[in-house]
Amino acid sequence: MPAPKNTARRSLLVTSAVLLSTALSAPVALAAPKPSAGPSATPPAKMSTVGGARLGQPGTQVNLASGVPVLPKGLSARSWIVADAESGDVLAAHNAHWRLAPASTLKMLFADTLLPKWPKTTKHKVELSDLAGVGSGSSMVGIKEDETYTVHDLWLGVFLRSGNDAVHVLSAMNGGVENTVEEMNEHAEELQALDTHVVSPDGYDAEGQVSSAYDLTLIARSGLQKKDFREYCSTVRAKFPGETKKNKKGEKVRGSFEIQNTNRLLSGDFDMPVYKGIAGVKNGNTTNAGATFTGVAERDGKVLLVTVMNPEEGGHNEVYKQTAKLFDWGFKAAGKVEPVGELVPPKSAARADARPGATASSGEAGGVGDGAAGAGTGSKPVASAAVGSGSSGVGVALGVTGGVLVLLAGGVFLVNRRWPLPDLVRRRSRP
Repeated sequence: MPAPKNTARRSLLVTSAVLLSTALSAPVALAAPKPSAGPSATPPAKMSTVGGARLGQPGTQVNLASGVPVLPKGLSARSWIVADAESGDVLAAHNAHWRLAPASTLKMLFADTLLPKWPKTTKHKVELSDLAGVGSGSSMVGIKEDETYTVHDLWLGVFLRSGNDAVHVLSAMNGGVENTVEEMNEHAEELQALDTHVVSPDGYDAEGQVSSAYDLTLIARSGLQKKDFREYCSTVRAKFPGETKKNKKGEKVRGSFEIQNTNRLLSGDFDMPVYKGIAGVKNGNTTNAGATFTGVAERDGKVLLVTVMNPEEGGHNEVYKQTAKLFDWGFKAAGKVEPVGELVPPKSAARADARPGATASSGEAGGVGDGAAGAGTGSKPVASAAVGSGSSGVGVALGVTGGVLVLLAGGVFLVNRRWPLPDLVRRRSRP
């Protein structure tokens, strides 16, 4: 039986938007406890209720009813969430606000915070100090001292290889790690990702560094408003600049090498097929965090976000397998299941909506940025393959349609009604 209309529920949520910032600034929402660790770790009895009271309850939250498919078996993750990327409805969740170590999924917040700062053609010559503080055993893309890279190169290193060296170089360009961490925490608060506390910008295990499945999904949703973010997170493989060396003639030459996205739902693996409709977003794996992943996929016009944190059983690709199961369930359940909560809008958007007659600029829409620029009615679809040498083999197209803009007629931002992506993500056939 189809779920009833959510008009009344959403009206109440719109009314409460004025009080949202105050309610969510309580100490329980802002504290940054140590990451949970060990097989006996259990979620706290009380967690944040951002997005709805049920999301603060431990255990699985879902409204099963006639016609709603049952949840998949074998979900061993400590925390997960399935949400509609456009409406923000949370279709189901498990310990959604449990604060856990995020690993490299935290790079989504890093990118959402810093991407607008430089044109992708900006060049930077790497100094030894730029690479200071990169953690032992970090994932690296292979950046070399005294070599020059474009910002485009560095972002490919961040998204495809999860390169902590690329993160540290970009942080150095941004005034240093300390300044970058401060800006990331400020941006998390603006997004109302209040479970999140950043200590290291690359997601490397650090005392007190935490996030949640709910927050990572909020962050991904914000990042996906940006065209460059969508491009990078959907790129399967790319050429990355190598080290300058002398050839046999004594001439200095600089070659390149291929890097491939470590998101196995996007690139595939021996026991993990490419997921139909996948278009990003980011994976991670550290000692404290285990495996973490946030993904976005589209099927039949429906765009879903799924975050899975720390599956406690299964092989090295288990986080992707459980994500795929939740995507499958979400696409079957969409339009049938009554949501258990929702992804809240950024604070600035809530304030704008709360003011009578207020409108939201692109800067107020939680990081819409260049994702909305030039995305007016009649814009032609653009494939993320059209980014030069940095996207060989990409299998995702990003089409802009006039009917799915964040800023609707008159520029009004509809809090808790719809926050559509500025374009839909769609699969293309692979060569």
